[in-house]
Amino acid sequence: MKVIKRDGRTIDFDRVKIQIAIEKANKEVRGKEKATKEEIDEIISFIVDLGKKRILVEDIQDVIEEKLMEYGKYELAKKYIVYRYTRALVRKSNTTDESILGLIRNENKELAEENSNKNTMLASTQRDYIAGEVSRDLTKRILLPEKISKAHEEGILHFHDADYFVQPIFNCCLINIGDMLDNGTAMNGKMIESPKSFQVACTVTTQIIAAVASNQYGGQSVDMKHLGKYLRRSYDKIKKKLTEKYGGKLSKDLIEDMVNDRVKDELSAGVQTIQYQINTLMTTNGQSPFVTLFLHLEPDDEYINENAMIIEEILKQRIQGIKNEVGVYVTPAFPKLVYVLDEHNCLKGGKYDYLTKLAVKCSAKRMYPDYISAKKMKENYEGNVFSPMGCRSFLAPWKDENGNYKFEGRFNQGVVSINLPQIGIIANGDEEKFWKLFDERLELCKEAIMCRHYALLGTKSDISPIHWQNGAIARLKKGEKIDKYLFGGYSSISLGYIGIYELTKLMKGVSHTDPVGHDFAIKVMKHLEETVQRWKKETNIGFALYGTPAESLCYRFARIDKEKFGSIPDVTDKGYYTNSYHVDVREKIDAFSKLKFESEFQTLSKGGAISYVEVPNMKNNLEALEEVVKFIYDNIQYAEFNTKSDYCQVCGFDGEMIINDDNEWECPQCGNKDKSKLNVVRRTCGYLGENFWNVGKTKEIKSRVLHL
Repeated sequence: MKVIKRDGRTIDFDRVKIQIAIEKANKEVRGKEKATKEEIDEIISFIVDLGKKRILVEDIQDVIEEKLMEYGKYELAKKYIVYRYTRALVRKSNTTDESILGLIRNENKELAEENSNKNTMLASTQRDYIAGEVSRDLTKRILLPEKISKAHEEGILHFHDADYFVQPIFNCCLINIGDMLDNGTAMNGKMIESPKSFQVACTVTTQIIAAVASNQYGGQSVDMKHLGKYLRRSYDKIKKKLTEKYGGKLSKDLIEDMVNDRVKDELSAGVQTIQYQINTLMTTNGQSPFVTLFLHLEPDDEYINENAMIIEEILKQRIQGIKNEVGVYVTPAFPKLVYVLDEHNCLKGGKYDYLTKLAVKCSAKRMYPDYISAKKMKENYEGNVFSPMGCRSFLAPWKDENGNYKFEGRFNQGVVSINLPQIGIIANGDEEKFWKLFDERLELCKEAIMCRHYALLGTKSDISPIHWQNGAIARLKKGEKIDKYLFGGYSSISLGYIGIYELTKLMKGVSHTDPVGHDFAIKVMKHLEETVQRWKKETNIGFALYGTPAESLCYRFARIDKEKFGSIPDVTDKGYYTNSYHVDVREKIDAFSKLKFESEFQTLSKGGAISYVEVPNMKNNLEALEEVVKFIYDNIQYAEFNTKSDYCQVCGFDGEMIINDDNEWECPQCGNKDKSKLNVVRRTCGYLGENFWNVGKTKEIKSRVLHL
C-alpha cells in the first residue's frame, strides 16, 4: 500500500509509524484511557485490510480517530486529535524546504527533466522554480478548497499550473500585435512608436513577445500577416531613396532590381531577427518565449504578396535551422509554426502551392509547421480563421460593440482537466453509475475552474502593463480593473479531458473506433460540450472544452490509477492514457483513417483540438506528406506530423540513439549524453509489458538499441 503525503509525495505504508503516533498520545493519558497493544494492532490491521493500493495520510488519521472512539478511548482520541492539529500547524509553517534545496543542489531530478526548454542549472530558471514550489505549496494548503486539493492528489482532476496560481496572471493569449505595431506601445515605461520599416517591426515584435512571455505562464501566438504592411513600407522607403539618388541616371528597371535586392536583404535580416531573438532572449522564467507564429495568407489581404514573401522566408530559415554552440544547425524549439491551408495553397493548382510544398519540406526536416484547414475551421467557427493560442487551445467567436469578430487581444484564464478513465474504472461497466459519477466530478471541476476565475477577478491593470495598458490585450488606464475581459466570452476558461479511448474500453469493452464504442464516446463528448455550454450560460464566462495536449498528464493520471486500482489490461497496464479523443498509438489504423475519424471529435472540442499522424523517415516521404496535407485540407481542422526518428541537438544526427555501458542514451555520432539535448522517441516492438533493465546484458542492449 502506498501512502500519499500532504506534499504530494508517495511513500510505502509503514505500520510502525502508526504505532509510534498512538503510543505518543498514550503517554498523555492514564489507566484505561490508554490503548492496549492489541487495540493498536487491530487499528493497524483494519487499515491494512482496507486493501487500498493508494491512501491519503489524512484518511489513515481519520480511521485512527474513529477506531479510538469506537474503543471508548475518548480522552486518548482527543489527545491524538490535538497532536494531529499541532503537527498540521508545523506543516503549515513550511513544506518546501527539501524541494527547494534539492533544486539548488541540482538533486531534484523530477524538476530537471520536467521541461527540456528549462535548464535548472541557470540561476534565472532556479528562481522561477523556487517561486513555483512556493506557489504550489500555498495553492495546496491555503488558496484552494481542501476538496479540490484532495481531488487533484487523487487524480480525479488536474489543477494545471499551480506553480503560478499564487499570482493573478493568466494562461495563454493571441497578442494584438497589429494594434501594438500600428498604434505604438510602451515597455518599461518607454514609448515605442509605430515602426517605419520591416526590420524595426521585427525587432519590436520580438521585444513585445519577450515582455508578454515574462508576465503570463502559457504560450502566445502572433499573426504574421501584420508584418506585410511594414515590408511594403520598407519597399516604398528604399524605392523613394534610390529614385531620388539615381532617377534620370539609371533605368527604372535597374532601380527596381536594386530596390528588390535591398528589400530581400531586409526581409532575410528581419526574419532572422525574429528567429534568433526568440531563441536567445531569456524571459523572467528562465526559458525562451513559448511563442507560435501564425502563417496565414488571407485571400483579400492587400499585403498578400508581401506576406507570401515573409512566410517563404520563415520556412526557408526554419528548414536551415539555427546553429548551436558548436556551430551545427539544429531544430529550434521555438517559435512554433502553424500554417494555414486555403483554396490558393492546398496543392490543387493554387497560386501559392509553392509555399505549401516548402512547408511540407520543412515539416519533414524540422517537425513544424502544424497545419490548419481554413475550409474546416470556417465550418466550425462561424466562417472565421484564426490562430490557436500557444497551448493549442482555441477561442470561441466573439464580436465587439460594432459587430466585428475579434480574436487577437484575447486570452485563456486557465485550465482544469478531468480524468475520464478513473470514472470508468469505478463505474465498472454500470452506465447509470457512470453518468451519475461523471456529473458529480464535472461539478467538482467547475468549482476548481472557478478558482481560476476568482483569482483573476479584481486584478488591476498595473499587474502587467504590457498586457493590460499597452495593447497586448487591452489599453486600460493605470489602476483600472481587468474584470470586463473575464466575462461575456471575451476570454475562455477551459475544461480539459484525458482518456476517451480508455473510458470506452472500460465501459464498452471496445475502442472508440469500434461502432459500439464510437456511439458511447460521442455521447460522452457531447455531454462534455453541453456541460461547458450550460456553465457558460449560468456564469457569463467563456467556458470551453479543450482537448488537453498535456502529455505528462496522460502519464500522471495513469500512474495514480495503477497504484490505486492495480494493473488493468489496455488501461493502466500501458503506463499512459491517450490524450483527449486520440486513437491509441497501438491501434492498426492508417494516417488518413485516423485523421478522418478524429475530425468528428475535433468539432465537439472547440476549445482546443489537434490530431497527430506518425510518419517514419519523413525526409524520404515528401510525396506521401503532400498527400496527407491535401487530405487535411478537406477533412480535418488541425493536424501535425510526428516522426519515429531520434534527434541529437548537439550534432544534428537524426538516426537511432544507442544505450552506452552506463545504461544511458547516447548519440553514436558525437557522444552527447545530455538528456535535455537528445530527442529519443518511443519505439514499438510489439511488447506491451513493462520495460526493465537487465544489468547482466548491458552490452546486448547497447548493440540492439533498447525498444522504449
